[in-house]
Amino acid sequence: TSTVKGHAGCLLIGRCFGIPTIAQSGRFHFYEGYDMKQVTFPIRVFGELGVQTLLIASAVGGIHEDYYAGDVAVITDHINLNHENPLSGANEERWGPRFPDMSEPYDLQLISQCHDIARSQGIVLHNAVYAGLPGPNLETKAEYRYLNTIGATVVGMSTVSEVIVARHMDIKVCVLTAITNKCFPIDAIHKTTHDDVIRVAGKAEKKISAIAEQLISNLI
Repeated sequence: TSTVKGHAGCLLIGRCFGIPTIAQSGRFHFYEGYDMKQVTFPIRVFGELGVQTLLIASAVGGIHEDYYAGDVAVITDHINLNHENPLSGANEERWGPRFPDMSEPYDLQLISQCHDIARSQGIVLHNAVYAGLPGPNLETKAEYRYLNTIGATVVGMSTVSEVIVARHMDIKVCVLTAITNKCFPIDAIHKTTHDDVIRVAGKAEKKISAIAEQLISNLI
C-alpha cells in the first residue's frame, strides 16, 4: 500500500501483447519512511520471477530551459544524490556482483525505440538526465541551479534506486517520465503543489502510454 496520493497501490499480473507482464501501479518512496531495501524490494521480486525488462514511468521537475510542463522524456542517465544506496550491506552474489557497472544503466536500444515510436506518433520526446533526491520537499531555487550546473536536466524523488537494483540483477531498464513543472530558468519557477503535479502528469500520461504500449509490443 502506497501512502502517496496518485499511487493506486495495486499489482496487476497478466499478459500484454501476449507477453507475461507484471504492472505495479504505485511505488514506495524513501520519504515515506521506508529504507532503500524496502523501496526496491518489488524489483528483487520481479527479478526472482524472471522479469527481463523493466519499464518505469515517473513524474519529474524539468531543469532544462527547453523543457516545459506536460512534456515527456526518456531517461538516458542519472545522478544519484540519495544518501542511502540499496546495494549497501552484504551482497547476494546470485543477484549480481558486489560492484556492478553503471556506465550504461538505461538500455540504449530501448531508448532508440522510444524515439522512433515518438516520431512516428508526432510526440516530442526529450533525452534527460535524472537527478535523484530523497524528498519529500520540492527543491529550492539554489538547488535547481546547482542541479542544472552539475548536468541534470530533470529531478525527482524515486526511480534511481530501483534502476540500480534492476541493473544489479541484469534487468534491462527504460524510464519514461512526465515533466510536471518547469524549474529552469530560475525566473520561470512558480509555486507548485502535489495536486498540480498530478494534474499535469495526467495530461502527459496519454503520450507516455502510447510510447510504452508500442515499446512493449516490440518485445514480442
